[in-house]
Amino acid sequence: MLSTNPTLRPLQYIDTTGELKGMNVELANEIAKRLCLKAELVRMDFPAMIPALKAGRFDGINTGMFYTDERAKMMWAIPYAMSAIDVVGAPSTKVAVASPEAMEGMTVGVETDSYQERWLRTVDKENQAKGKKAMKINAFPTASDVMAALRAGQLDVAAFPNYAGGAFVKSGIAKMLLPAQGGSPTMMSFRSKVVADAVVKVYNDMVQDGTYDRILGGYAMTRLPERVIAIRGEGPK
Repeated sequence: MLSTNPTLRPLQYIDTTGELKGMNVELANEIAKRLCLKAELVRMDFPAMIPALKAGRFDGINTGMFYTDERAKMMWAIPYAMSAIDVVGAPSTKVAVASPEAMEGMTVGVETDSYQERWLRTVDKENQAKGKKAMKINAFPTASDVMAALRAGQLDVAAFPNYAGGAFVKSGIAKMLLPAQGGSPTMMSFRSKVVADAVVKVYNDMVQDGTYDRILGGYAMTRLPERVIAIRGEGPK
């Protein structure tokens, strides 16, 4: 059983029939099939996932989570792809963002407790240390909420993982302002090292037989440069 937040096209989303779709759904199904299991995906908002995992409500998190050393101390982390952060605006925006520092004084939307929120707050702290105006960072439970606020004119810009930002731009509901900032691996994570080890083996089998390239390539997701999937970090104590 894995948790997912189905608000980030194309990684995970709900289609018009109410079915879960997306790259992470496809990966979960493929991994489960190779382990002779059936993938069960639990839908929930991202902020609740790590506490729920630690409480034993499910086996792992499969939601496009950015890797950090801090998170890798709380769970068995398996980076499997690369992501970055896109800063976007409404399609009609006149705002220009030449660099992260140029967001000084802006109202910025972001998903709460996310890697991109941490990145924004670091940029803001560095800006203020240089005497620049503080950002107003508004954090929302889901990426869909962030996009709704942007479209309603409540935000100057919004920061998304690049797979979500690119999808919003491609669909015509956002304008790309500053792409590919603050790159980091994207990971799955698990409570049990035994389960994580089994998933690592499956991932590397998928790399060898071309399934990894086929699935990630179908969603324009950047592969890990080393082409080897492994647990990273200390793991839970």
